[in-house]
Amino acid sequence: MDYRNNLTTLCYLEQDDCYLMLHRTKKEKDINKDKWIGIGGHLEEGESPEECLVREMQEETGVTPVAPKLHGIITFVSDKYGTEYMFLYSAREYRGKLLSDCSEGDLEWVRKDRISSLPIWEGDKIFLRLMSENHPFFSLKLCYEGDNLIYAALDGEKLEL
Repeated sequence: MDYRNNLTTLCYLEQDDCYLMLHRTKKEKDINKDKWIGIGGHLEEGESPEECLVREMQEETGVTPVAPKLHGIITFVSDKYGTEYMFLYSAREYRGKLLSDCSEGDLEWVRKDRISSLPIWEGDKIFLRLMSENHPFFSLKLCYEGDNLIYAALDGEKLEL
């Protein structure tokens, strides 16, 4: 099986105790339809994760992250969508001016303590917590049946859900 199309990046820009979030509302066929997520997308042929992150950030937000930090690799396993390997980043600075309109949905700065009350993937709560705790580089496996998280493991150790 060719996994190249299942390599993705995701970045959370930080500012004033907020993350820049994307409310995915504009695409009809969208695995993340109506969910709030960070900014990212699929790697293209020959791209490094950092190059993908910068390209996706520029396309979706108009800005370029400065010194993005790689927090970990997330393995998503889904009965509906297959397997995806995601490089998870954050950045505290960026260059450029935020777009007023994004083709994927609505961009909004959301207070970190409010994010878990939004419609997000359950597994996102785990890696957002790990990022907030400054957890060392990690590997997180998240398994879903439909939209339901059924299994999670951090660095190979099963987590209680």
